[in-house]
Amino acid sequence: MGVDFTVFKGSKTGDIVEATGHRDPRPTEVIVKISHCGVCGTDEHFLHQEQGLGHEGVGIITELGSAVNEVSNFKVGDRVGMGWFYKFCGTCKNCLTGHQNSCVAPQFFGTANHDQGCFGTSVAWDVSALFKIPDEIASEDAGPLMCGGATVFSPLHTSGVRPGDRVGIIGVGGLGHLAIQFASKMGMEAVVFSSSESKKEEALRFGASEFYTPADLAHPEKIDKVDILLITSSVLPDLSTYYPVLARRSQIYPLTVSMEPMNVTPMAMIMYGITIVGSGVASAGTQQAMLAFAAKHGIKPQIEKFPLTKDGVVDAMARLRDGKMRYRGVLVAPQ
Repeated sequence: MGVDFTVFKGSKTGDIVEATGHRDPRPTEVIVKISHCGVCGTDEHFLHQEQGLGHEGVGIITELGSAVNEVSNFKVGDRVGMGWFYKFCGTCKNCLTGHQNSCVAPQFFGTANHDQGCFGTSVAWDVSALFKIPDEIASEDAGPLMCGGATVFSPLHTSGVRPGDRVGIIGVGGLGHLAIQFASKMGMEAVVFSSSESKKEEALRFGASEFYTPADLAHPEKIDKVDILLITSSVLPDLSTYYPVLARRSQIYPLTVSMEPMNVTPMAMIMYGITIVGSGVASAGTQQAMLAFAAKHGIKPQIEKFPLTKDGVVDAMARLRDGKMRYRGVLVAPQ
């Protein structure tokens, strides 16, 4: 049967373009009618490419591919979410050991399926990268968790930090405000570093145990050292500023997508014993754990809603680009 869909794409000029398409589900794919989609900063990186935008989709399954019942328990009517990845190969060493986010032959946003995107009415999605949304999570809150939430949860889930450890979080924004919530609910001390004193009350409300500005970093002896540092700010910081507040053998996770080089020297890594870890969106198992944890502990993004129309996409992208979004935009399909 398949589905005819409308999708909002980028273009060579950077304008949002409305397009149409059709998809018949492949054997391990399902058709999902999109109800909500988060607006991620990474969408901006592909604004000048002729591809469907949006990769934080949530919706209802309307059709199953011929083999879906053989490889999964998804059924028509399930509420599901999808993120950065569209499909994992399932046969490489990384997939077989639970590290699907390091799959050697994945399909993901920006490299495949340019005709479709979650800024649209429907998508076809492979079940290897599809996730059921727990009942406790509202659809409007689920979208930003599929990429933003998974991105910040992954290092907290896999790095070895434990309850009581100190998690440094640079930035109180689309990623940072989620990182604060996850870290605090996991029993860690969420130590926030921000260039804006005005965000202190919000950071504390999200669960931060401490809040510091650049003026505080000028006196690092007054700050207890952190065991892990998550960089969630839109601009990469000068890491040398943070070395004095890092514990020996600490880990740094640059989570913001950036093409800029990081200012770090081997001597700094040797002296402090620090490790800089590349960490993308979560593996399938970690993604499921994130959703379950968010559902149990009531973790949700602070959102602004826009209609899932061409004008809504333009407005949401502009607000995000201008740094005015507080803190995640969500597109809502017309009823």
